[in-house]
Amino acid sequence: MLTGMRGASVSKASSQLKHSSGVRRFSGAPIAFQAPRGAVSRQNVFIRATAEDQRNWDTISSDELADWKQEGPPTPLLDTVNFPVHIKNFNQRQLQQLCRELRADLIHTVAKTGGHLGSSLGVVELTVALHHVFNTPDDKIIWDVGHQAYIHKILTGRRGKMSTIRTQGGLSGFTKRDESVYDPFGAGHSSTSISAAVGMAVGRDCKGRKNNVIGIIGDGAITGGMAYEAMNHAGFLDKNMIVILNDNQQVSLPTQYNGKNQDPVGALSSTLARLQSNRQLRELREIAKGVTKQLPDAIQNATAKIDEYARGMISGTGSTLFEELGFYYIGPVDGHNLEDLIDVMSEIKKTETVGPVLLHVVTEKGRGYLPAETASDKMHGVTKYDTVTGKQVKPQAKAQSYTNYFADALVAEAKRDSRVIGIHAAMGGGTGMNRFEKVFPERVYDVGIAEQHAVTFAAGLACEGLAPFCAIYSTFLQRGYDQVVHDVSLQSLPVRFAMDRAGLVGADGATHCGAFDVTYMACLPNMVVMAPSDEAELINMVATAAAIDDKPSCFRFPRGNGIGVDLAAEGITADLKGTPMEIGKGRVRKIGKDVAIVGYGSSVLECMAAAEMLEKAGVSATVVDARFCKPLDTTLMRQLAKEHPAMITVEEGSIGGFAAHVMQFLALEGLLDGNLKFRPMTLPDRYIEHGTQAEQLAEAGLTASHIAATAMTLLGQKKDMQAVLSNGL
Repeated sequence: MLTGMRGASVSKASSQLKHSSGVRRFSGAPIAFQAPRGAVSRQNVFIRATAEDQRNWDTISSDELADWKQEGPPTPLLDTVNFPVHIKNFNQRQLQQLCRELRADLIHTVAKTGGHLGSSLGVVELTVALHHVFNTPDDKIIWDVGHQAYIHKILTGRRGKMSTIRTQGGLSGFTKRDESVYDPFGAGHSSTSISAAVGMAVGRDCKGRKNNVIGIIGDGAITGGMAYEAMNHAGFLDKNMIVILNDNQQVSLPTQYNGKNQDPVGALSSTLARLQSNRQLRELREIAKGVTKQLPDAIQNATAKIDEYARGMISGTGSTLFEELGFYYIGPVDGHNLEDLIDVMSEIKKTETVGPVLLHVVTEKGRGYLPAETASDKMHGVTKYDTVTGKQVKPQAKAQSYTNYFADALVAEAKRDSRVIGIHAAMGGGTGMNRFEKVFPERVYDVGIAEQHAVTFAAGLACEGLAPFCAIYSTFLQRGYDQVVHDVSLQSLPVRFAMDRAGLVGADGATHCGAFDVTYMACLPNMVVMAPSDEAELINMVATAAAIDDKPSCFRFPRGNGIGVDLAAEGITADLKGTPMEIGKGRVRKIGKDVAIVGYGSSVLECMAAAEMLEKAGVSATVVDARFCKPLDTTLMRQLAKEHPAMITVEEGSIGGFAAHVMQFLALEGLLDGNLKFRPMTLPDRYIEHGTQAEQLAEAGLTASHIAATAMTLLGQKKDMQAVLSNGL
């Protein structure tokens, strides 16, 4: 990122940066994993790292620690570190050894659990330097997104639970306020750290405290507009705070990688960075600012120019973007040169002048692990893998991912319609747009981490008669909602929204759960809202959206693989060209008489399984695949309500979604005034934490067994329900 700002000083001596920190690549053979045992396994209270935390640490059984340690690479120095206070007196040699052991430990741990690897490997030295120099948790370290925080977790009292990361009841894959006092702000979405840091800096000053506030932004999060809004405000407020730009030339997924190794940081840049972090120079510069304000303009301009030359940061405008926003810019600094990092941070910490500082640190994502260094995505997010080869363990599936079906169906539409355009927000790999780009490189646009811009950009394309498809995760589309309302829906522009990762998403947990899209999209006038029950319907919904040319439309689909339907039998061509559906029409999957179960989207599969359970108990169920939330199939809903004594809706979404639209219709028609018994089944009114998707579905009460139990309770057969569930669950 920001390569144009580095100038010539960043492009020298590539070998210096590549191995300047002496990082050892870990290549030990895989060791059999043994799950932790004892009182603190999984469900135990999280360690809280404060002055009292040594007592908490001591509650972990010695057997558990021994089991956990013996399965990993030797880490004699790391084994002495429970909290940041334990590294305060380490010398440079010990800190370098600690970095090597942290990398080896992280590589081994994530190999057993999966998770975000590349980003954390790239910030080992940065994290060690931060905790060595600053006094956490009094000093606040705010990690953007959270991809980079695994080393931070290890150093802050959570190493003994790293084997539980992203599993039900275990550590979160991101920073989390209720997990540790060392996590002052939760993360998961991008570009929030600077705003939070500004707020904490203002709050600190309001309370008369003197602690440092540090926001670390990286993995492309600096491309998000919110970061610049925050910097603009920070510069105006002129509060004492630090922003560290972790510049690793990549965002989350491989479409953003420039295909080159990170440019090195030369000795000159290191020297200039040290010069500019010098406390006396900065204080002198503040005094000089006051003096030069009294001088004629010409002399003021000359003085400013000299200052810029001293930092090697001359540009066409005479200053950096960060300086224009009111930050004192330092860098770029080699993010793997631990000595430089500590020196620079120490000087920044000691400086008494007031105002925001931006420290530009250049790092290499995946640093110290050859498979990650050479992978196109730098092993950003991984499943379990072999530590020697880096080869990831991916179970065989009977179908492709929903994401791939969407992308290939969009390619099929684009081959027939030259107006089709693909848009994503720095998520080409995650949304499947990299597959589209291979076929139509000139018809896909990556707008960066900028969902607001993505939506209005698509609106502009629609104004010109093109057919834009915005492929954005359900949880991330929330960030562009005003644009969906004001720029798309209000003007009835035919923008198509492909909302991936809808519903429960597994290990990424509450921050990435796509719970709200049906609620926030279906309340909008003009919006067509769809959800497929399988991959064949998804392909047909891509074709349906492409055919809607007078209003906006959206369709949601889940994380994971299709269910393995016979696409040819569903009329899908070999190149995955779908057939437009009749707008606002659902389909009956099974006919019964006792209860009508209406599923929306991926919930239909569980509804069908529930009907089988009910049949064994002598209960006859009708199962409907709603397909459309808006416009609702009112003819079918009316028929179901009149022909069944009980009716249930099932959706993997929040309160206020599909069920709300069904109930609204039934109430207005007077169909709830008689004997019809109705029950909505939605996600509970709370956030569901990380685990497998199956575990989350059970926690939400949306499995086939839960649906069957609800039906039998509704029909007054609660006693028989227990027998059915004991056989069915």
